Amino acid sequence: MECKDLVIQNFDSTLSILEQTLKGLTREELDWQPKPNCNSIGWITWHLSRFLDWGSSFFSGEEQLWIKDGWFGRFDRPADLADTGGRNTPEQVTAFKSPDTDTLIDYYRAALEKFKLFLNTVSSSDLDKEYDDNWSQVYPTLGSRINAAVRETLQHLGQIAYIRGLLQGTGWQELNQ
Repeated sequence: MECKDLVIQNFDSTLSILEQTLKGLTREELDWQPKPNCNSIGWITWHLSRFLDWGSSFFSGEEQLWIKDGWFGRFDRPADLADTGGRNTPEQVTAFKSPDTDTLIDYYRAALEKFKLFLNTVSSSDLDKEYDDNWSQVYPTLGSRINAAVRETLQHLGQIAYIRGLLQGTGWQELNQ
């Protein structure tokens, strides 16, 4: 097994975690914010999917699924490539209205598959490739950006599960088995 296979295997497991965590949630629950300046489950899931779609497009040069496959319409959002949630204000987060869980999961699945296809093209020497853009000071190389994608994905999945626990208590896991 190569190192990238381990990373891809890790990403594979995230889909089932997300499916289990979103299972049975209503749109009202997806849009619920613990406090007005907090993210909702739906917003975090959308943002995570956008991050994977945007990232794989940035590195591969391919068109984002957001536009190519018309996901923006299913989310009732503008056809804006930069609309990833990365710089959203609390007001923008509150204004976000989630589609149903199937749409959230389907977009995550599509973005994840695209990201995994990109990862399969990465060689060890590619990991040291440097970038000169807005993120260069924080994540100067492809390797550091792939690591950030792993961290962001795991962090956001944890946030989604935590918010679900705030909504429904600790028993929600048993409901989804």
